[in-house]
Amino acid sequence: MNLIRAGAVVALWLAAGCWTLPAQAAAELLPRADIFGNPERTSATISPDGRTLAFLAPREGVLNVWVAPVGDLAAAKPVTSETVRPIRQFSWAPDSSRILYVQDKGGDENYLLYGVDLEGKETRSYTPFEKTRVLIYAISPEVKDAILVGVNNRDPRLHDVHRLDLRTGELSLVYENPGWAGFEFDRQLNLRLAVRQTPGGGFEVHRFEADGKTVPFMNVGPEDSLTTSTVGFTSDGKTLYLVDSRGRDTAALVAMDFGSGEQSVIGQHAKADVAGALADPATGRIQAFSANYLKSEWAPIGDALAGDIAFLNERTGGNWSVASQSHDNRFWTLGVDRGVEPYAFYLYDRQKKSLERLFTTRPKLEGRTLARMYPLELSSRDGLTLVSYLSLPPGSDPDGDGVPDKPLPMVLNVHGGPWARDEFGYDSEHQWLANRGYAVLAVNYRGSTGFGKSFLNAANGEFAGKMHDDLIDAVRWAIDRKVTTADKVAIYGGSYGGYATLVGMTFTPETFACGVDIVGPSNLVTLIESFPAYWQPFMEATWYKRVGDPRTEAGRKDLLARSPLTRVDQIRRPLLIAQGANDPRVTKLESDQLAAAMVERKIPVTYVLYPDEGHGFAVPENRISFYAVSEAFLSRCLGGRFQPVGGDFQGASLQVLEGADFVPGLAEALKATFQ
Repeated sequence: MNLIRAGAVVALWLAAGCWTLPAQAAAELLPRADIFGNPERTSATISPDGRTLAFLAPREGVLNVWVAPVGDLAAAKPVTSETVRPIRQFSWAPDSSRILYVQDKGGDENYLLYGVDLEGKETRSYTPFEKTRVLIYAISPEVKDAILVGVNNRDPRLHDVHRLDLRTGELSLVYENPGWAGFEFDRQLNLRLAVRQTPGGGFEVHRFEADGKTVPFMNVGPEDSLTTSTVGFTSDGKTLYLVDSRGRDTAALVAMDFGSGEQSVIGQHAKADVAGALADPATGRIQAFSANYLKSEWAPIGDALAGDIAFLNERTGGNWSVASQSHDNRFWTLGVDRGVEPYAFYLYDRQKKSLERLFTTRPKLEGRTLARMYPLELSSRDGLTLVSYLSLPPGSDPDGDGVPDKPLPMVLNVHGGPWARDEFGYDSEHQWLANRGYAVLAVNYRGSTGFGKSFLNAANGEFAGKMHDDLIDAVRWAIDRKVTTADKVAIYGGSYGGYATLVGMTFTPETFACGVDIVGPSNLVTLIESFPAYWQPFMEATWYKRVGDPRTEAGRKDLLARSPLTRVDQIRRPLLIAQGANDPRVTKLESDQLAAAMVERKIPVTYVLYPDEGHGFAVPENRISFYAVSEAFLSRCLGGRFQPVGGDFQGASLQVLEGADFVPGLAEALKATFQ
């Protein structure tokens, strides 16, 4: 039963100048289901023995794991049988005999671990617990019959280390966690290192001695705490790899002699942190690394993979990444992103130097006219470089200079995290919005990761401050360049991006024509105080240090001053709120209290809720219904075109708690679908 609150004050929206006729665009209207529905296939992963491919594909409408012999994809068969929530993470057992996967309930992120044989006949629940979040700590090609997992059923704050026998299902305690935030294991599954945060936001690393006791090994200050981490050991346990920003700005790939402590830099980039590493599966020795500034690029370490990297750079025709490797390192599965095509997976045979296309994730988009993305370097008002990405509707930029032939309505699409980043390549939301007639701008504001520790640390204490200034500076750039006009810019985002949307609507209420907030926090105090217990081991180094500390009176006061809820009276423009009821990160309270405050003040708001979702919308019917509401909402505010709802609410758990009458066709579609 959907709840529809009638009587929103439409006159206020009309007075805000938000009603325009839909604009026409040159490209055909892409169906939402083709962009946001289930991929036809994705996540191609080769077994350690190199004989079998596993991938995700729908089974009766729900993403499940399928397997097929290498070279015979047509013989694929499903081995899992989930019927409600899609499987989104899986891995091979080290002996190639079974698939391991995790699953939660309704988006609560209490992931439990399951295993299934390759005939799909036996699915085993390895961790049959309640209110427990299981972590896969270590899977090693050198230990075929067991893995290490973390389980927090003794103390919800801490994950104890257990050894799981994959044949019998026996779970045995290896180490009861006294307060460590994380661990590093060698390839024989031995505990080698433990990490804990220190007051002020740094962390210290201890090493395990032969008697099981720990001794100090390495200290990392708060300025390096998000840009320094261990990567792993070589097979002989003598070399430890790190990504390390200490004594430098961008994080480098470092090899450390574990006995002497001697270190050497083996990979670095002048403008970006090392983002990834590729190791020989048999020895654990890293042979290549990646960095991502404007675009991702790979560089070899030594000669072992130099020819492979050159071959793939030439033959893939886009950004590529290694999704999996066989244990003998002969076969790789690759993800290839050409930007103007849907993401595709390939099988690379290093011995034959052959590249075989396995599948594209969204074949219905192949051959369709998709938007081009332009990488940019913008400047903040205080001189920081903001790596950004602009997508334009097909046909709007005939000379290809990155500026449309006439200004367009624009959506500022703010990434979540905030300790994450936007990247170059195919982006479903960019393609959707550009197809509807909008310019789409994504900005790596200060605090985004990958651009060195100075850029990341420049965000400390700057929620609703300089982090937001960066977004405003990017909007001003777009207006000055005539990409858009000052009255036709929307702000849109999820998680931190949802918070940024609410900041935009309350701290700079005249800048944006409307906003779309997806699982965004409205009150930083209630947000931080509601975080899951298992976040406590790293709260000092992240939220308390970088955002604010609600444990002190001064900290609470500062956090409230940066909270959109305390400035709700400033909202002048239309706002759409979307929330998952089971979200453990940004709880339903964050959206409830904002919507209630707006209703109390007779400020119109549209609020949609999904009772079976968490931090984002995993069920495709829910996801498609949300985008249906969003594009109609944006059309009313900015004038872009939109696809009528049609049957896009079928199967969704969508509830509209406020403001159905503002979104064109929403109330009618709800009545037709649910009543």
